[in-house]
Amino acid sequence: MVRSPARPALKIETRPLWRIRLAGELPRYLLCAMSIAGLVASARYAIAPPDTAAHPPSRPAQETRDPTAEGYAVLFARRYLTWNAAEPQDNASALAAFAGGGLEQDAGLQLPASGQQRVEWAEVVQERAVLHGEHVYTVAAQTDTAGLLYLTVTVARRADGSLALGGYPAFVGAPAAGPAQVSEQQREVVDPGLATVVERALRNYLADSATELAADLTGGALVSLPAAALSLDSVKRLDWLGGAPSVLAVVQAHDARGVRYTLAYELDVARQQTRWEVSAVQMDPLT
Repeated sequence: MVRSPARPALKIETRPLWRIRLAGELPRYLLCAMSIAGLVASARYAIAPPDTAAHPPSRPAQETRDPTAEGYAVLFARRYLTWNAAEPQDNASALAAFAGGGLEQDAGLQLPASGQQRVEWAEVVQERAVLHGEHVYTVAAQTDTAGLLYLTVTVARRADGSLALGGYPAFVGAPAAGPAQVSEQQREVVDPGLATVVERALRNYLADSATELAADLTGGALVSLPAAALSLDSVKRLDWLGGAPSVLAVVQAHDARGVRYTLAYELDVARQQTRWEVSAVQMDPLT
């Protein structure tokens, strides 16, 4: 006899109807919940956006100007460019303090058999940051024999705060420059009362007449008079400047020796009832 194959057992299990419904609807509930969360986040961002001003993104710190390092570069340029072939030991001694152990004791400068050179003036005219704490300064130096020279000097600020040369200097060309640019968009002043006040104020300003100048100044004006008095010849042009109520006066003046100058002065002006007054001339003495 052939036995019939065994039939699989059938198991009947009962579940609560709410569990069956929950299992079927759960994916839809999750999708709705995620959609609602996204809408809430968008609404919150629109109503109260994050305060980026209070917590700005981090950026690399920009190094500020270092006047001490600039002075160090100028001092080295003066000593490097000032020499006397008849006294080479003095030149070597002057440069030894800068060279230290990193450079040749005379900073690589070898003097000729005769001659000398003196620096009349020197100043930093350009700066370039190389690494953190290290800058390359372009020093303009007027010499009595070679004329105007431009020398780059690398200055490094070490971990202990002291200064040191970052290498040998280099002779370079002058910084890029072009012809003067004068704005052609200025409006000419046509108010005769303002023109009269400006001319009178500049005449007293240039002549170092503080008492007379005060009559045309506003109450809070602070003006520093020039060290050398000049005589005003004429106001060649008077134009409005953009921004604050100010004017630009191009004038001709001369000094006690008879030297004539064409000068430009910016004046801040204010209308006080029926007359104009001056609140500043060219610069702020406090800044």
